[in-house]
Amino acid sequence: MISTRHDVFLSVAQLKSFSRASQVLYISQPAISRHIKSLEAYYKTKLFDRKGILIELTPAGKLLFEKLTEVKRIQEQTEFEISGIRDVMQAKGMLKLGASTTVALYILPKVLSAFNQHYPQIHISLLNRNSELVLEALLNEDINLGIIEGRSKLTQVDYQPFLSDEVVAVCSKKSPIARKKNYAIQEILQMPMAIRERGSGTLAALKYALEKQKIKLTELDIKVRLGGTEALKNFLIESDSLGFLPHRSVIKELTYGELVQVHFEKLHIERQFYFVQRKGENSGLNKSFIKLAQQIHNL
Repeated sequence: MISTRHDVFLSVAQLKSFSRASQVLYISQPAISRHIKSLEAYYKTKLFDRKGILIELTPAGKLLFEKLTEVKRIQEQTEFEISGIRDVMQAKGMLKLGASTTVALYILPKVLSAFNQHYPQIHISLLNRNSELVLEALLNEDINLGIIEGRSKLTQVDYQPFLSDEVVAVCSKKSPIARKKNYAIQEILQMPMAIRERGSGTLAALKYALEKQKIKLTELDIKVRLGGTEALKNFLIESDSLGFLPHRSVIKELTYGELVQVHFEKLHIERQFYFVQRKGENSGLNKSFIKLAQQIHNL
């Protein structure tokens, strides 16, 4: 088991702040300092360089952080596996997930509910960010398992296919664009556009599909960039602009007529969702979650 003072060290190192670690751990700042001083005395070396309110890990601190992170990961995996030997209902652990917006809002709720029923003692946290930020959180070890749209060129990450999804062109029923259902691809250049923010998997899928038709994002008449699927969807309902959204996210709006789907000749946008883990890591807890998610969505 990792000691309390080692847990304190990990928090300070991750947050790069004694005061923020104090707030997160609900321990007074003087107590935080005492734990760090105790460790420095034990290892007979400085673990942090203090520069005013800023702190940085020393070479010894970096080494200790790497080793403790590995030990904590093994500890959590061991706790999960031992506690679930006799009864999975008693399995304990922490599932730290990160997911892109589409996944978090429209795919994961059913999976999380089922997982919670199978493993009621597992604590679950979910970071909801765009694909780029989920990868960043994974590499920073803020999460242990991510679900993102598309693949990057990062070599530190293992990808495992999950499911596919279609991105569709939609506009408000009040928009002039809704007067037709089918357009030539070049007509998109004359339409006002609202798109997702940079780093979005939906935007990356749109960019790739348009480039196959020899159209660049910079050629579009982009009026608005919005962060998040819901923000973009709600804007499109009230505007004359065209936007591209995951089909899963607009099923209700298409059913009730708030949004209308339009089609462009030769433009088909399908993207793949992947489970992502740090290379070489594949804990029993992650495996259990992945297996259940695949059973639910790949029936």
